[in-house]
Amino acid sequence: MIYGYIRVSSDRQTVENQRFEIKNFCSGRAMHIDDWIEETISGTRNYDKRELGNLLKRVRKGDLIICSELSRLGRNLFMIMEILNLCMTKQCTVWTIKEAYRLGDEIQSKVLAFAFGLSAEIERNLISQRTKEALQRKKAEGMKLGRPKGSKNDPRKSKLYPKIDLISKKLQEGLPLSKIARLCKVNRNTLARYIESNHYRFCKLDLTNTL
Repeated sequence: MIYGYIRVSSDRQTVENQRFEIKNFCSGRAMHIDDWIEETISGTRNYDKRELGNLLKRVRKGDLIICSELSRLGRNLFMIMEILNLCMTKQCTVWTIKEAYRLGDEIQSKVLAFAFGLSAEIERNLISQRTKEALQRKKAEGMKLGRPKGSKNDPRKSKLYPKIDLISKKLQEGLPLSKIARLCKVNRNTLARYIESNHYRFCKLDLTNTL
């Protein structure tokens, strides 16, 4: 089976361009596309969440997938490497038109896959090194790293903080916590914990009948 794979993000014209490229490529080699897989979706979406994932599940030994360029498979090197590795495991071949890659189970494909893998490892190391250097520079400049002290428990970070006046008013009216929680669109236990952790704001209120 020969599959033509087309992926675009949104532009319909690009779909037609890719289809033309693949058809033109095949006609010059007396090849025929048995099945077209076309989808409009971001290449950053993991392949198993795309039609490409369904295609990779059903390909068999000797099948061929043709796409206009390698970036149609995915938008990052790690995802592309995973897809190519799966294809080689199934002894399915991937051809790209623009880069003229012929990725199958032969030695050239394995060498190219090794080069991709090495590039991915180098990229990971460079990202890690840049991150470490940036942190060291900030530390040398006297900048404190990590979460600001006490920020996790800062009451202003709570989504209930803007509703303090409403909560206080309803508590004064003797409204049960369950009803106040519904007004605030939170779980009753969430509201109870908020009141308990901010008891100084509500300590003058009689909460006996609201619990």
